[in-house]
Amino acid sequence: MTLPISGCGFGASSESGSGSSVTAGKNVEPKKTSYPLTMENCGRKVTFAGPPKRVLIMNGASVGEVQTYVLLGLQSHILANAQRVTISDDPKMVAEVAKLPTGGAEWNKNFDVPAENVLELKPDLVVSTWSGSFNAKSGFATRDQLAESGINSYVNPVGCAYGATDPSAEDQAVYDRQSIESTFDFITQTGVIFDEQRKAADLVAELRGRIAAVEDRVKGKERKKVLLAYPGMAMMSTNELPAVFSGGVYDDIIEKAGGENAFSSDKPNPELTSNLNAEALASADVDVLVIGLSDPSEKSKVKQLADQLFKKYPQWDASKSRTYTAISDGAFIGPANAYAVEKIADAAHPQ
Repeated sequence: MTLPISGCGFGASSESGSGSSVTAGKNVEPKKTSYPLTMENCGRKVTFAGPPKRVLIMNGASVGEVQTYVLLGLQSHILANAQRVTISDDPKMVAEVAKLPTGGAEWNKNFDVPAENVLELKPDLVVSTWSGSFNAKSGFATRDQLAESGINSYVNPVGCAYGATDPSAEDQAVYDRQSIESTFDFITQTGVIFDEQRKAADLVAELRGRIAAVEDRVKGKERKKVLLAYPGMAMMSTNELPAVFSGGVYDDIIEKAGGENAFSSDKPNPELTSNLNAEALASADVDVLVIGLSDPSEKSKVKQLADQLFKKYPQWDASKSRTYTAISDGAFIGPANAYAVEKIADAAHPQ
């Protein structure tokens, strides 16, 4: 069976009959996965003889992939996890990920598992959030090398273009239009791979329901200007400013919470932080400050971090009203998106 779902939204049942979840607003009972299963991923065909049993999850500066595995109950399939969850908007996630094996996987200077370590572990599947985790120039095993050793590889479809030397127009378009839907696509595709389509459909339905409830609550209300800033990532800026995120999933989260990004963009804008200057930040319209937490030590300092920015930028409306909240991993593609939407909405439109 071949499923051509290389990053396209995968919701309604496919021609092969192994699709899942929602068609025309009605629940459709997911069908069981038929093996061998061949999926198209970043322009490559990946064939699974059965559900993978020895999965290595690469770091990729992401946590969304491992969190999806945890929420789908796939912990027993994980051989080694390199995604480190030290702080999360999901109150149970830090403890759950801490239970997972690491397989002794060590990061190299590029902050992921080097080629020799991957090959020594002998996984049957290597999962990454982006194509850069398979770049030989960074010391990683390529997808061809893994295939030669009988190891499957899979990139979260939204990240196929990210880190690729020559991404296809289709993969680039998927990256450019990333949103919370990208989270749902990965959950759904993971459910297909492991024949856990019912669990995947239920998880997506739960997350959609939570977000829809927020959208209903804020419908018709004036959209607030929201600044998403991570003070702990100031090293990303040449001006020692907090890291500021816009476009893609960041804007989608803020919009569903009844807001508008203070630096909105029609597609992901990873260069915003490095190009941002103090004058632009000072002159931004900010009704709600969202403090991004990147380290557990920051959890007890949220008020302090907010106060520092309010003092530095007293002209913001958020500074005058002292309107702020804090999120962590919910800002990035992954199942914690629903928590971020809820928290931002509570600050922007308190009940």
